[in-house]
Amino acid sequence: MTTIAFIRHGETDWNIEKRAQGCKDIPLNGNGIKQANRLAERLRGQKWDVIYASPLSRAFETAKAISRVTGLHITSDERLREISFGETEGTTETERIERWGEEWMNLELGRETDEEADLRWKSALQEIVQNHKDQKVLIVTHGALLVRIYKELLQDKTDRWYGLNNTSFSIFQLTAENNWTCELFNCQKHLEETATI
Repeated sequence: MTTIAFIRHGETDWNIEKRAQGCKDIPLNGNGIKQANRLAERLRGQKWDVIYASPLSRAFETAKAISRVTGLHITSDERLREISFGETEGTTETERIERWGEEWMNLELGRETDEEADLRWKSALQEIVQNHKDQKVLIVTHGALLVRIYKELLQDKTDRWYGLNNTSFSIFQLTAENNWTCELFNCQKHLEETATI
């Protein structure tokens, strides 16, 4: 059985400011670095085989923190980058409404479509599964892309996948029947003050 742990990157200043990041290469902030290190400590001593990561620095630096503790090799994959938000990148909701009006979501604004994003992450995941049959794989990527992934893998198009936390840890398993099951979702226990890691 192949096991995939999906990880959202650590916190950035734009996360705090609620700015759309998309493909802008925004680094982890101080707290994000601490979150990544805490997650890495959580994984110390666990059996994982490899790390795949988005090349955007907030994800790749999160993966590097894990690699330093676990010794795992990181494979950077462009297909795991965040969804491109086009002209809206760098803006807050208030700024988007000021620029484009209340219905800005109905405008194209150079944004990558859900279908385009789905094509690339599905291609990446299929390749990862083929190359790591019956192994345990860590994938460090981004919130909006993870929502697309979770909805598709579990065939659940509801909104319950939104609100993913920074450095959240979610474990999915591919069964013999080629179905995905979710064993752990959006877990941040490594950031709890009382966590024993």
